[in-house]
Amino acid sequence: MDIATQILGGVGLILLGMKLMTDGLKLAGGKMLKQVLRTWTKNGVRGIMSGFVITSLVQSSSAVTVAAIGFVNAGIMRLRQAVWVVYGSNVGTTTTAWIVAFVGLKVNVKAFALPMIAVGVAMWLFGGNGRKAPLGEALAGFGVFFLGVEVLQEIAPLVLGSFTFQGLVFQGMLGQLAFMAIGFGLTFVMQSSSAAMALVLTAAAGGLPMPTAAAAVIGANLGTTSTATLAVIGATSNAKRLALVHVVFNMLTAVVAFGLLRLILLGITKARMSLNMATDPATELALFHSCFNVLGILIMWPITAKLTEWVKHRFRTAEEDEGTPRYLDRTVLATPPLAVNALIMELGRISEVARRMAHTAVTCRPKPCKDMSIDRTIMGRLQGAVSKFTSDLSRQGLSQLSADSLPQVLRVAQYYTAAGEMAVEAEVFLEEMGRMENQDVVQEMDALLGIAATSITNADPEHETFSPARLGLFLDNFERSYQMFKDKLLQAGTWDDVDNETMVALLDRFSRIRRLIQQLNKGALLLYALRTNAIIQMRSEQ
Repeated sequence: MDIATQILGGVGLILLGMKLMTDGLKLAGGKMLKQVLRTWTKNGVRGIMSGFVITSLVQSSSAVTVAAIGFVNAGIMRLRQAVWVVYGSNVGTTTTAWIVAFVGLKVNVKAFALPMIAVGVAMWLFGGNGRKAPLGEALAGFGVFFLGVEVLQEIAPLVLGSFTFQGLVFQGMLGQLAFMAIGFGLTFVMQSSSAAMALVLTAAAGGLPMPTAAAAVIGANLGTTSTATLAVIGATSNAKRLALVHVVFNMLTAVVAFGLLRLILLGITKARMSLNMATDPATELALFHSCFNVLGILIMWPITAKLTEWVKHRFRTAEEDEGTPRYLDRTVLATPPLAVNALIMELGRISEVARRMAHTAVTCRPKPCKDMSIDRTIMGRLQGAVSKFTSDLSRQGLSQLSADSLPQVLRVAQYYTAAGEMAVEAEVFLEEMGRMENQDVVQEMDALLGIAATSITNADPEHETFSPARLGLFLDNFERSYQMFKDKLLQAGTWDDVDNETMVALLDRFSRIRRLIQQLNKGALLLYALRTNAIIQMRSEQ
């Protein structure tokens, strides 16, 4: 029980120290972290270096990975940039092993750990709102971390002396697999590969055979995938994709490192002997940890581009599938009439989404209604794709008719985008319906909503029955009904049959619905004209 208590206490000190270090350094270097991830990740080498440097400073690959995910979701970084940052972050975690090997196991820990804690706590308590307080927290964390290492270092010979490793060594690969699983389990339970590495290094310094300890190091490194996997439960698609890349990288690295375990250790031993260096298990393990992570990057380098493209098709959401352009193929840019036609067909998809949102806004009752945020995202993606394709097309040699079509394309997209935003705003008017007691107003409102739904349904420029004249009839019918409803509502408000707050709210909501239908009609009429002109142009060029 005494040994178990000391082990748990040492592990607790290591975990507490890691948390203090990570939190303090993240607070002190938060702006630097954002700046580096924004500007220093334009290619693979810079991404790896950024991930390595930042992880070495904050001593948390999880913090760097989460930050990278956030920038991907915000559009500041692309997925392929974040992938390289994750690679570099994996190498950055190996600096913990070097710190432990060179400092924690070779000097009198208390001689510098306790002063670090004292100074760090003083800075933490009296540092104010600047960087001194978080830096003091980090400094205290370093001291606590090394105290934990010392506790484990003192107890390791007692623990290891009660076991015999000859059986596992004789079993060869089976014994190494067992310790690889132990390393994975340590990281999984403590959710810190750095803490697991500290345990393995102190065990190696206490007598754990080198191949066995190296297998445990591989397991601890692989265990970081559990942190990434747990972190993305319920997260966004990009978070899951980046976590999948992390898992693939660590698994492939673990397989290669395990297969070449003895060969890598032999190379490290020969290098040590050629340099006349003394035997030091902790340093050799730290070097082994760094070597196989760098080897993993070299292996992943030629396949990362294809891997990134592959993961983009995983964990796809409905808005990503429907929000992906179907007709905007860059190969047709060289043929402007075909490119304009592709834009018109994509506008038809935007029109469909806008009408769907508008129909939800006027027909859904009572709440909860269909969540329009997905359609809003779809429309935003399609609208952005249309804008970019239009900009690319404008740089081509265009005929006058094709050149004249491009501003109209952007105008149609804007009409439908505005209609979608108005649909989101108008949908909230349903909250007021339960307060209505005047049945005449309720009947007029129901009639107006029905006419609005019919007008929206018939604002489809791709339907075979569509015509500008027919659409105009629906719009005129809606305008008459809108004015009748408005008069009825104002009259009810005058006679106090509807309270003033409700009256103003309903006037506002139905005014939005009116503008929504007007935007849909403008988009439909202009899109219909574009389709007609495109057909005429293609026939004339044939």
